[in-house]
Amino acid sequence: MFSIRLVLRKIHWLSSCLCAPVRSDGLRVHGPPLTACEADTRLPVCGLTMGLKAALPRYELYLYTAVLGVALIWAGSWIFEASSENVNRKAFKESVKPGWHYFGRKMDVADFEWMMWFSTFRNHILFALIGHVIFAKIFTLIAPKIGIDGCKHRSLIFGVYGGLAVLVTMGWTFMALVLSHCIILYSVALVKRKWLCLGAGLATLASIKLEPYNSWQETLVTGSFDLQDILFYGGCGFSIMRCMSFALENCDKKDGSYTFCDLLRYNFYLPFFFFGPIMTFDRYHAQANNTQLTRKEREMWNITTKAVLHLGVILVVDVFFHYLYILTIPNDMKLVTKLSDWCLAGLAYSNLVYDWVKAAAMFGVINTVATLDHLDPPQPPKCLTMLYVFAETHFDRGINDWLCKYVYDYIGGDHDKIFKELLATICTFAVTTLWLGPCQLVYIWSFFNCFGLNFELWVAKFFSLPPFSTIEGVMGEAMSRRIRGVFNAANFWTIILYNILSLNSLEFAKLVGRRLIFKGFPLSTLSVLLVTYCGVQLVKERERQQALQEEAEVAKAVDGVKEKAE
Repeated sequence: MFSIRLVLRKIHWLSSCLCAPVRSDGLRVHGPPLTACEADTRLPVCGLTMGLKAALPRYELYLYTAVLGVALIWAGSWIFEASSENVNRKAFKESVKPGWHYFGRKMDVADFEWMMWFSTFRNHILFALIGHVIFAKIFTLIAPKIGIDGCKHRSLIFGVYGGLAVLVTMGWTFMALVLSHCIILYSVALVKRKWLCLGAGLATLASIKLEPYNSWQETLVTGSFDLQDILFYGGCGFSIMRCMSFALENCDKKDGSYTFCDLLRYNFYLPFFFFGPIMTFDRYHAQANNTQLTRKEREMWNITTKAVLHLGVILVVDVFFHYLYILTIPNDMKLVTKLSDWCLAGLAYSNLVYDWVKAAAMFGVINTVATLDHLDPPQPPKCLTMLYVFAETHFDRGINDWLCKYVYDYIGGDHDKIFKELLATICTFAVTTLWLGPCQLVYIWSFFNCFGLNFELWVAKFFSLPPFSTIEGVMGEAMSRRIRGVFNAANFWTIILYNILSLNSLEFAKLVGRRLIFKGFPLSTLSVLLVTYCGVQLVKERERQQALQEEAEVAKAVDGVKEKAE
């Protein structure tokens, strides 16, 4: 059975999937506020915020919570039953291994990435990250005693330690290869032509993603180290993306150019080197060279709390792997065809949620280290459960920020013109396809997500025209929110179906689509949409509360400024 996991294992173990670009400021990228299909915009265009601040009766929200809770328990029970009854299947032998002996439970080990992080990874890279934190702390204490301004030179110290760690871990041939990429792109950056920098960077990226060039470079890095091939593609891929960011930012620098040393400091910051996330050069350069190092109130407490939270998430995932074999079951198509529609829906949803949890845990660990270094790294991805539009769906905010700044926003402008938006999304997903490694499933994944993002804009344009906009303006805000929720529920499952093929297989995605849309109609289709609608309305309620809270904080800040002025 062909699975994208097996393809991406060699291409790049961290499938930093950008499902749809989001503006770097976190706001929606397109769409007027009055539309029956799109989600509620956070931009208060002409004061029309019907979907954002519309409140629903409390009893209605209680009903939605009860329906959603019962449905999740119901779907989970089906998955638990399928896991328990089929644990000894021949197809499960490779991916279900002995786990909790005293509880008589076996463990789902189908995810290579997760198992690697808590076996081989912890023995090597985690040791290097701990060394990074200790080294930075020691340098901070010693630097003043030997007459060195530690704050001023800390980016250099980070770069030196990172370079040495990479050299010891991967060897001098890998270091020479990465340095050659840096030298080539730095030389191109001196020309200060954005199209040339982007073209050279993409060509360099293609050299490690396309045959026979990637195999030739990989043979230069030989060894028996368990993570050799994984760290090769991860380190080279992120390094090239950082070099492109450096080159493109250098084009905007008016007085002279950045130095090659600036590039090396930026590129060899160890926490980001192998696994990301990518912080664009302008942000990293400003933060790493900031000499005013202060901690916000309760910042260390927040860092500790997040670290404990990540540990708790890891333990919860470990528990689920012993009772719900959500990763192994979709790989056994003979078994999948016998499962109920509710079980299939639960498997599709839980696989996407697990992928988010995995990304959040991995980036959370790295971001904790970066925060200790007084950096403000890209935040972990937004939970899939909170998403119901393509315009906010992404799994790696670093890659998302990079693509938005240098491709999507650069070409798309205000993202309001259909053809300009189409060109911007096509170019963005073309770069994403190259980043993930071109293959059949990546092509399919890119096409459908690109289509979904543009379709949202087309529908937004259509429903912004009379009589639809007039009708929505007349109806109550609560009813407008309910109507939008119906369309958002359908869109939520479109997102799941478009992205589940990148996590399991094309066959599994097609089967789920056929069962939920055609064979399960009308009972399964409408019941799943009803549950999803309840979830969407609860997400909208949470967004409404956040919007009101932010509005109150802004009003409080404005009042404070007025009082000082008086």
